[in-house]
Amino acid sequence: MRRHLLIALALGALSGGTLAAQAPADSAPDLTERFPVGETLLYDARFGLLTLGTGLMHVAGIDTVQGVPTLHVVFVLRGGSFFYRLNDRIDSWFGLDDFASRRFVQDFEEGSSERYTAYDIFPDSGYYREEGVDTVAATVANPLDDAAFFYFVRTVELEEGERYEFERYFRPDRNPVVIEVLGRDTLDLPAGRFPTIVVRPTIKGRGILAEAKEPRMWLSDDERRIMVQLKVKFASIATITLRLREVTDHLPEEMADAGSCGRPNPANPR
Repeated sequence: MRRHLLIALALGALSGGTLAAQAPADSAPDLTERFPVGETLLYDARFGLLTLGTGLMHVAGIDTVQGVPTLHVVFVLRGGSFFYRLNDRIDSWFGLDDFASRRFVQDFEEGSSERYTAYDIFPDSGYYREEGVDTVAATVANPLDDAAFFYFVRTVELEEGERYEFERYFRPDRNPVVIEVLGRDTLDLPAGRFPTIVVRPTIKGRGILAEAKEPRMWLSDDERRIMVQLKVKFASIATITLRLREVTDHLPEEMADAGSCGRPNPANPR
């Protein structure tokens, strides 16, 4: 199985999600009302006919990063089978006032391999830095990471038949990120019946969506715009699907440790 296949699927989908006419920063919604602390989306993860485990999207809380109040969101994917296990996690902190990413952490345990990467992003100064790397690199105006893009997309009106682009991914070489609105559909899922907007996300460069065939996301066709299903097909392997199982305002017991990072002091400013 490809490194980071499943977590990139769940998260890279919206590093590939994009839109065309950017809303000005001063028109941003109140993020604590739009994304209330505690909001939790639980998914069943399937690989073809095989159930792999559980996916999670969670609003963990409000932190301070680089002296700026930020919303902390978490993505987790856990599961596997008797021959392969994974415990993947992504954390993102983006500003409550400017919706710009300040810190982005990936912590992957897949089979016998582990990988940890962390980025500190400085929108006001125009650069980002990877933890453990001496040099800095230029970023874009109002940068967003993979996880932050998912929440940003939820605030934007999506018109059927339109193609949207953004130049806001924090690594400039990955821009633009694009989303095409394909139509509407109604899905019966473990969490219930949902009218949805169907979109096709893509991202420039390497990654799960660059390699995938027929990537599709289903977003709830209401003011919440939550992702209720994600499906990606590969030429050489079966389709991978995340299906919404439950929407709650708190972490379930099985995922109780998802409210904080496994690494110490993840939100410390650099």
